Amino acid sequence: MYGIKNCDTIKKARRYLESQQIDFQFHDYRADGLERELLQGFIDKLGYPALLNTRGTTWRKLPEEQRNAIDNADADAARELMLAQPAIIKRPLLCDASGSMLLGFSEETYQQFMQEKS
Repeated sequence: MYGIKNCDTIKKARRYLESQQIDFQFHDYRADGLERELLQGFIDKLGYPALLNTRGTTWRKLPEEQRNAIDNADADAARELMLAQPAIIKRPLLCDASGSMLLGFSEETYQQFMQEKS
């Protein structure tokens, strides 16, 4: 699981996994860092628009010019922004050993994701 440890949604997702006795590793973008290659893998799999949290405070605080550049399909600008400010990445991002990824959290989607893996 990837995210930021003080995020409320991350806390909910972690509690859910723990309550289901599902082993997982947590990677905190702030504490553990975010490598360009890892982020590019996420972008290749999910696309940068899916990864950008455009509802959060970090996005709203960006200058309008920067938001417009990304809105106009500037993948490089989006990647650089996510590297510089990982709090702008939607979370949690759950990955399994096969490379499947699930972005966001709800108990229903996590249950379905886990059932597909068993």
